[in-house]
Amino acid sequence: MDESNQIEVPASFSQLFRNASGRLQAPAQTVLARYELCEDLACALTEQAQALYHNGHSDEAGVLLGLHAAISGPASGLNAAEANWVVQRLAELLNWRAPQLPAA
Repeated sequence: MDESNQIEVPASFSQLFRNASGRLQAPAQTVLARYELCEDLACALTEQAQALYHNGHSDEAGVLLGLHAAISGPASGLNAAEANWVVQRLAELLNWRAPQLPAA
């Protein structure tokens, strides 16, 4: 990625933009911008996820799957792989077990 940028895109995210031989299929700046969007979304959703869980709306997996459904639609601006990554990251931030998500 860009060496002048101090943000390091984790391999789990950059993998979404790599082909089978490991080459990036999008410009590094695009990958960085998409990562920042997805990381910010995961962080922003932590409070909502905790509120849903603590108000008894669902168990951890149910909350995560519900949020996944909400961000998986075309209006979200995320592709399926990014939506899956956001939910995996959200589970990590909350220290919850990540549910089985649909294949991207």
